[in-house]
Amino acid sequence: MSENPAYDSIIKGLKEVLDDSTKENSSLIKHVVTIEKVKIYSANEVKKIRLSTGMSQRVFAGYLGVSGKTVEAWEAGTNHPSGAASRILNMMEIDNNLVQKFPFVSTNYV
Repeated sequence: MSENPAYDSIIKGLKEVLDDSTKENSSLIKHVVTIEKVKIYSANEVKKIRLSTGMSQRVFAGYLGVSGKTVEAWEAGTNHPSGAASRILNMMEIDNNLVQKFPFVSTNYV
C-alpha cells in the first residue's frame, strides 16, 4: 500500500478488472455508452429555430456564444453550425422552452 489513497483505489480497481477478464462468467457490470452524432443543420433549420425563439440574429448569436456574422453565415448556407452550437440547437429543437429555462439573454424595456 502506498501513502496515496487515490492511487491505491485505482490500482485495486484495475486488479479487479484484470481478474474479472480471465473469468468465464464476468461478474462486473459493463456499461455501453452511445453518443448521438452531431446533427448537421441546414440554413432553413437554423432560421426556423431562431425564429421560434423570437430572437434577432444578433441576440440569437449572443445566446449561442457566437458572432452575429456566424449566424448570418449559417442562415445563408455558407457555413453550418458544428460542435457545441449544434448540440444547443438540437436541445432548442427538442425543448421549445429551453430559452426560458436557461435565460442567458434578457430583455429590459426602458
